Amino acid sequence: MDSDQGLRQKLHKIEALFAGGATEGEKAAAGAAAERIRARLKEVQGTEKPVEIKFSLPDPWSRQLFIALCRRYGIRPYRYPRMRSQSVVVRAPRSFIDQVLWPEFGQIDDALADYLAEVTDKVIREEVFGNAGDAEVVAETPPPGP
Repeated sequence: MDSDQGLRQKLHKIEALFAGGATEGEKAAAGAAAERIRARLKEVQGTEKPVEIKFSLPDPWSRQLFIALCRRYGIRPYRYPRMRSQSVVVRAPRSFIDQVLWPEFGQIDDALADYLAEVTDKVIREEVFGNAGDAEVVAETPPPGP
């Protein structure tokens, strides 16, 4: 199986986990999973007041993922003037953020980080140099001065 396809399948499984599908068939349907999560958010919004929460996401790939996930579920990500670009503010029910949005983001972010590391390592090994490992640790420190 191609690693890109494997990543896509893993993302669908993560989403299905947070959607809480009743059957395996439901869990396999990614579009239905996203719809169930939006319905869950709407249900929670009826009983719980939204809170404003600021997230600090220094990694641009993680930030891009978090913003896309928020938009997917109908949550508007924003920042105020003079906020750093790594800051993302959302307004949503705390329970939805704590039980669905943030845990799902964490799992997807981990899966994407693993995938990006694998692809980067492969490109370096194949196109730059065969040994893409870390620098070796030497036992002694260099003498001081020139």
